Amino acid sequence: MAGRNGRPRSVSPMRTVAGQVFLLQVAIVVLLVASAMAVLVLQSRSDSEREARNRSVAVAETFAGAPGVEEALESPDPTAELQGPAEEARKRSGVDFIVVLNTDGIRYTHPLPDRIGKKFVGDLEPALEGRVVTEKITGTIGPLVQAQVPVTGRDGSVIGVVSAGITIEKVSGVVEEQIPLLFGAAAVVLLLATGGTALVSRRLRRQTRGLGPAEMTRMYEHHDAVLHAVREGVLIVGGDGRLLLANDEARRLLGLPNEVEGLHVTELGLDPRTAALLASGQDVTDEVHPVGDRLLAVNQRTTDQHGGPAGSVTTLRDTTELQALSGRADVARARLKLLYDAGTEIGTTLDVVRTCEELTEFAAARFADYATVDLVEAVLRSEEPTATGTGTGVDLRRVAFHGLGADTSLYPLGKTIRFVPSTPVGFSLGKGEAVLQAHLGSFTGWQEQDPDRARRLVEHGIHSMIAVPLRARGVILGLAIFWRSEKPEPFEEEDLSVAEELVARAAVSVDNARRYTREHTMAVTLQRSLLPRGLPEQNAVDVAYRYLPAQAGLGGLGGVGGDWFDIIPLPGARVALVVGDVVGHGLHAAATMGRLRTAVHNFSTLDLPPDELLWHLDELVARIDQDESGDDADAGVTGATCLYAIYDPVTGHCTMARAGHLQPAIVRPDGTTVLADVPGGPPLGLGGLPFETLDVRLPENSRLVLYTDGLVEDRDRDIDDGLALLLRTLADHADLTPEETCEEVLGALLPTRQRDDIALLVSRTRVLDSGRVAEWDVPHDPSAVAEVRASVTGKLAEWGLAEEAFTTELILSELVTNAIRYAAGPIRVRLIRDRSLICEVADGSSTSPHLRQAANTDEGGRGLFLVAQFADRWGTRYTGDGKVIWTEQPLPDGDAPPGPL
Repeated sequence: MAGRNGRPRSVSPMRTVAGQVFLLQVAIVVLLVASAMAVLVLQSRSDSEREARNRSVAVAETFAGAPGVEEALESPDPTAELQGPAEEARKRSGVDFIVVLNTDGIRYTHPLPDRIGKKFVGDLEPALEGRVVTEKITGTIGPLVQAQVPVTGRDGSVIGVVSAGITIEKVSGVVEEQIPLLFGAAAVVLLLATGGTALVSRRLRRQTRGLGPAEMTRMYEHHDAVLHAVREGVLIVGGDGRLLLANDEARRLLGLPNEVEGLHVTELGLDPRTAALLASGQDVTDEVHPVGDRLLAVNQRTTDQHGGPAGSVTTLRDTTELQALSGRADVARARLKLLYDAGTEIGTTLDVVRTCEELTEFAAARFADYATVDLVEAVLRSEEPTATGTGTGVDLRRVAFHGLGADTSLYPLGKTIRFVPSTPVGFSLGKGEAVLQAHLGSFTGWQEQDPDRARRLVEHGIHSMIAVPLRARGVILGLAIFWRSEKPEPFEEEDLSVAEELVARAAVSVDNARRYTREHTMAVTLQRSLLPRGLPEQNAVDVAYRYLPAQAGLGGLGGVGGDWFDIIPLPGARVALVVGDVVGHGLHAAATMGRLRTAVHNFSTLDLPPDELLWHLDELVARIDQDESGDDADAGVTGATCLYAIYDPVTGHCTMARAGHLQPAIVRPDGTTVLADVPGGPPLGLGGLPFETLDVRLPENSRLVLYTDGLVEDRDRDIDDGLALLLRTLADHADLTPEETCEEVLGALLPTRQRDDIALLVSRTRVLDSGRVAEWDVPHDPSAVAEVRASVTGKLAEWGLAEEAFTTELILSELVTNAIRYAAGPIRVRLIRDRSLICEVADGSSTSPHLRQAANTDEGGRGLFLVAQFADRWGTRYTGDGKVIWTEQPLPDGDAPPGPL
């Protein structure tokens, strides 16, 4: 039969150590159970007899001492007096009989009346002498125990005897009833003990691998031989810290005497650190401990991991010869770790100066005591350095410095340095190579850069230096210098290669940051040039705006996006408020934003209503996408949004339309804040759906707030929460100026890490005073022209603009005459005094007059030409029921009012 691990067994199961132990344990258990049962039976019988004696004595003594017994014995008929109480006492006490006797042994009472008066069977002499006697006899009712108790008179003499008896069977009945239970319990104990013995034997069989005594003896001899022959020290320490076993190699490595088993590990004379490790029992792997002139690699494991005894086993290996080699490997590993960490900690931002600071901070903490970086001025200006391999011909500026303290003689931050070509540093910089000065105290030429400063550096304790040019793409960007003062060991050749690798990685990051900064500056310049540079002059609204680009590194190119806004004055003292957003960041988004803003300006000159303007803008974007989609799939504009609103200060009405943009917020004078329910339209470029408008009246001093989604939406905040916060902020600060409102809104909603551009436009509405507007209805009769001229002349005189009357009469005469002659429907003239004098003639025709050059022989066609000559601007605005032809005339200096009258 195969044993464990496939090894054949040489003995039968019952001849193994485990089998023999099992048989022995089973025999012992059976013997113990049998002995216990015999003892229980004997004990039960002894207890039954003792119980019978105790009960009979107790009953007899109780009855003998009962009141009235003495008088009954002295009465003429004791039987009549005592038979009834004796029987009642017998029944209640559970004994078999209670017999009262006289001194002659004649019965006065008995459970069987026919035995009353007969002689008592038993020895009465001890009882008559005053003693209590018990005896075991076999009577007619079986084995029993009876007791005789004397009854004493008043004078102390014995006047009678009370005998009580009970059969042993009656007493032992309860115990005998428990005998089956006892045998059952014994059987259970036998089974449990046998099962436990089987489990113990099974585990012993597993631990002994089913081996017999001879095999175990042979195995122990082999293990003992291997333990002492192996060339690795082995120690076994118990849970109490005492040494249980040490093989020959362990004694040799630790220098232990022969008799050390049983001693505590702290008493072995070992190094305290080694002794503490052995006593602790903690797991260690290849932990090196010096013992004398040896270096021992210690491995230790606990012995109780799989149910074994408490303690630990320790192996010792002599690694003295490997230490030098492992030391060099550790140094190489540390340098690789240094360079790896440098790659993660240097160049985390696209900022030139910050990258240099990260290099100095890392080097001063991990490689040197002080570190400095000097950059070419052109690099700091984000320009392309022109010096290639001739670094000594340019000025370097110190941009980063880090070290143990600031009190050194090194050049300070901001210092402009030009290295002397004859010095080692200057020479190596010119060639673009690193230089090592291991011992600065020897003054091997490096001090010629600044002799006085060099002396102070050495006095300060700086003793070693490495200078490495920052070189990227064949161009020298600057110089990094590492200094040591507190670290006693000087820089070595191996340190030089580490420094070169460190600086090479930093140089790539510096060059990337420089190029990024250059491109970023160009993009920002382009974007800023496309955004409004100031507020146009107009009296319709008091307006303030904010534009915040996304933080660098978070939104594409950082700070360059497609959000835009505009304030466009329109004819009739009106103003257009625009805000838009182009999806994405970078130069393409900025350029697209500029194209859309220009298009909005161009369409606004046509004085189109908001929905028509957005329709034309949508068509333009769709054509741009079609033209550019073939060349670059990412060059399209699809995804741009826009909100266009026109406010008329004469009527107080605001007309708005949006293309995929967020609704504007309206703050009424009483502080009520709502989102304008502007009908939604698709983003620009999708096409296919018309745009709708919302016409709402805004009382004077209302706020109209336009914004882009970067204000209310963020990665950590839902857009609905942002809109709710915006409305609360506007409602809480409804009485502030537009400038103050911008500050409050940004203070409440600006994200900590802004990832998108933000455009915010806050306008406070004005309403032109009725005294600055005059209107007349014109009959459809040429003779009405004279009346209009007279009315206009009177109003201009009222306004103090009499000198403008001739020009205004000429313009209105031509416009009204054309309306009467060529147009239909009601004709209405409106005169507005704003920053300019505005004349408007409205009619019900949709036909617009055109300016043309009349020939010398033409009798007409010169009217609009004259209007264009005398007016500063003129044009046509279409309405729902016709058109309006308007003109603007400049007012004399000082006559244009600054705001509402």
